[in-house]
Amino acid sequence: MQGKNLSIQIGPLSHAKFVLNDGSLSLQKYTQSKPDIHHDIGYRHVLKASFDDDTCALTVAYLTKKKKALHLVVVEGKVDQSQAEHAAEWSESVMKTVYDAFGIKRSRRFMVFVNPYGGRKKAVTIFEKKVEPTLKAAGCSFKVHFTTHQGQAQTMCQTLSLDFDAVITVSGDGLVHEILNGFAQHEDPITAFSIPVAPIPTGSGNGLCLNLLGREEGLDVLAATLNAIKGQPMKVDILAFTQGGKRTISFMSQALGLMADLDVGTDNLRWMGESRFLYGLLRGILTKKKSPIQLSYKLAENDKYKMASDVANRHHTLTGEHILPSPLSANTQYSFDDISRERYEQDEEGWTIFPHPIIYLYAGKGPYVGRDFMAFPVSVPDDGLIDLTVMTDPTRGDLFASMDGAHEGKTYWHPKVHYVKAHSYRVKPLQKDGHLSVDGEPFPFEEFEVEVYKNPATLLSCYGRYAAKFEPRAPPLSA
Repeated sequence: MQGKNLSIQIGPLSHAKFVLNDGSLSLQKYTQSKPDIHHDIGYRHVLKASFDDDTCALTVAYLTKKKKALHLVVVEGKVDQSQAEHAAEWSESVMKTVYDAFGIKRSRRFMVFVNPYGGRKKAVTIFEKKVEPTLKAAGCSFKVHFTTHQGQAQTMCQTLSLDFDAVITVSGDGLVHEILNGFAQHEDPITAFSIPVAPIPTGSGNGLCLNLLGREEGLDVLAATLNAIKGQPMKVDILAFTQGGKRTISFMSQALGLMADLDVGTDNLRWMGESRFLYGLLRGILTKKKSPIQLSYKLAENDKYKMASDVANRHHTLTGEHILPSPLSANTQYSFDDISRERYEQDEEGWTIFPHPIIYLYAGKGPYVGRDFMAFPVSVPDDGLIDLTVMTDPTRGDLFASMDGAHEGKTYWHPKVHYVKAHSYRVKPLQKDGHLSVDGEPFPFEEFEVEVYKNPATLLSCYGRYAAKFEPRAPPLSA
């Protein structure tokens, strides 16, 4: 164990001892006022250990949780000259343990897009005070662009250099939408989509962060920054939304009726953050307005119990919590047509027309659409399918009941909520007025079709799956 220990002097009256254990880095601080302060830092939260031969200074950077959020800690101290060689070996051993052993590249190089105008307009401050210092402490390099107008990041990503390890977005889901649509229009879209996207939550809608990190950490800026630094590539499906002959890439959701009303219908309330969605929901429940659309889809599965069981089994066979999965092979094959082509299909075979009146249609990939609403609890990243949830004509009591436990996905089990997995779907409006939202952005209330490209895009994940927790139920006994 002696080779795993290292002591440093961190002041005239204090010193510290680090011990590299199995699964954690132990830190003991000894000061005059507090003789023994002990911390166990999991490998995942260790950012960097480095030793400077010229100054005999050792620096260890890590993240620790205080008041339910992660904070950056940097410990710096002097090593006795006689221990210099050991200190250099020790710091390298730490880096091999917390990076190399998990197949994680050290000192990643990022392209960072910061949206100063998203959500409560705090993205620049959050980046400068939290994200940037953490990236630097981890030894990462990055190029930063502060967007000045909507669509700018999309335009830039059409010609983005493809030598970055990942693209970081400091904003909400709208900026991720721009990045992926820019990749789709790149001269080398397949390679562009292989560059992982890592969102950091500073917008009014942060569903992707919640899906990657879970409800507890999904809005934690430094948890998302850590995911950018240490997360592994996870291939994900994307959705081709075609309307009026034009194709748009969607990564998260399309909403009509009540769910679109609470999204684009509250766009003027973005200053409220995610609270605006609750306000929109309550307003929609009171009006109980039907959505005048015809829905048709190519069905893959509609057994709720089977879908819930399948996703639970999938989670159990993948990596456990906070275990980093192995990186994907560079030779991964994608089962989709050239992403740069239009793919509006004209076939009429195998379509099911939904026969009931509709209050809302919600379609998407990824369980969470907001911290308080797990809309698609059985969604998985790469099944080549899109999840559809449809609320038929309910009472106001049904609507309120359907939202009870919505943050845990319990809306899924409500009898008035129809849930299917589909290969593709079509919507034809039956009236002129209505709201349509795609990834939280407003689109014309006109006829459209959505189909799935199977896993061309890449995100970073510390779990190898969506981080939502959803428990299956046993089917009712037959009479």
